[in-house]
Amino acid sequence: MLNLSAFVAFHARRRPDALAIAYESQRITYAGLQRRIEALSALMAVRGVGAGQVVAAFMKNSTAFVEIAIAASRIGAVFLPINFRLARDEVAYILDNAGARLVFADAEFGVIVEGHPGLVLLDAAAQEDPTRLVPQGLAVPPPAARQEDDLFRLMYTSGTTDRPKGVAHSYGNFYWKCMEHVVALGLSSADRLLIVGPLYHVGAFDLPGLGVLWVGGTLHILREFDASAAITTIARESLTGAWMAPVMLSRTLELGNPDGLDLSTLRWCIGGGEKTPEGRIRAFTGLFPNGRYIDAYGLTETCSGDTMMEAGWEIAKIGSTGRATPHVEITIRDDAGGTLPAGQEGEVCLRGPKVFKGYWKDPAKTAASFHPDGWFRSGDVGYLDADGFLFLTDRRKDMIISGGENIASSEVERVLYGMPEVSEAAVIGVPDPRWGEAPVAVIVLREGSRLDLAAVQAHCRAHLAGFKVPRALELREALPRNPSGKILKRVLREDLARKA
Repeated sequence: MLNLSAFVAFHARRRPDALAIAYESQRITYAGLQRRIEALSALMAVRGVGAGQVVAAFMKNSTAFVEIAIAASRIGAVFLPINFRLARDEVAYILDNAGARLVFADAEFGVIVEGHPGLVLLDAAAQEDPTRLVPQGLAVPPPAARQEDDLFRLMYTSGTTDRPKGVAHSYGNFYWKCMEHVVALGLSSADRLLIVGPLYHVGAFDLPGLGVLWVGGTLHILREFDASAAITTIARESLTGAWMAPVMLSRTLELGNPDGLDLSTLRWCIGGGEKTPEGRIRAFTGLFPNGRYIDAYGLTETCSGDTMMEAGWEIAKIGSTGRATPHVEITIRDDAGGTLPAGQEGEVCLRGPKVFKGYWKDPAKTAASFHPDGWFRSGDVGYLDADGFLFLTDRRKDMIISGGENIASSEVERVLYGMPEVSEAAVIGVPDPRWGEAPVAVIVLREGSRLDLAAVQAHCRAHLAGFKVPRALELREALPRNPSGKILKRVLREDLARKA
């Protein structure tokens, strides 16, 4: 039977007292998690939700978020997590486009979703125990039997110039994703995962996320990211794994371990989304003595985690996001759709059982995102080396063309990260009357540091061709990022255009 409550019920029978979820002061066993899921499924059923209907969550991290997702699956409903940072109009579009029947929202966000006929608000007490919302005596419906091609979840992409697209994940996509990550990471019931990214995103939910519950492990959930809380939780709970967006990892490494906590239990932390500098990899192993930083690559459309760096290759293949997981295939295509050999740069294309089948109610965008032979077009630019390691060079839309020359912004950013003053960096192209576009460096400085354009240009000239050297410098306190930690260069371009 394919629904998420099946593996919870399995572990609740075999190991009822094993810890499933820890959040705030709560520690929920598998037996307790099973009871909560049943109660929530009864609430959803009495509110008129059935198989194939959409249940939305507009919430920060909590036990309730996970329990609502699994309870929706238990009755065959489709789960819709929504970015709680979105504005009212954006949320209204998503709820309407998805046809959400029920919306669970944290009380602090109630004003954004007020007026929806299926709104259920959760205060702090309900976020810890959502069964407080369930009336006594409701009949628990039987678990729904789902099939591999049945819709499991809708996730709306962000950061585009168009309306967000609803990525439709099937049960097959999710379960194959779990199997991939169990094999690649060696997951077992002994794993204790830090959940510190937002659960509305694949990084926290899927990489490996709820896959740890699939094997009977434990999720330790923080409501939102805080570097000090992350370090403290890893030490106190002897956690074994984590996923962190690049900006989260940077802040954690900058904080370090001032209290001398025991961080030896952490075996791995998955990151990705940007090419990781060697210095950051070495800083990670300095903070976590038995840990391994795993650079990875994936997309919302593939449930995340399509490639992972393998142990022992981190420095030899610096700049790579690793090799494909067992049932993912990757090829590099040119603009005409032809397959390119190792070492040649083109569009990264993927296929495999965890790759989605299409966008919700949008056959035109679906068709445009796949080659005729079924390979998904990621929109990312990169190449495979002779050993099958994937190297990303840029997004097509972020390629800078200056004087007829292509500049991969990630290449310049990698050089900028070699400057001790630089905490975060992004390079974008701005209109230039002479060159067409000119590269601009947008930099967040380390605390107490100073930097000017002349110093940036001198450093870059020592490592890059002259046409790749930034022509201007913008200093900022922070860079705009999407939930996966990728820098929103469109926002930076728009900001600089307004200043011009």
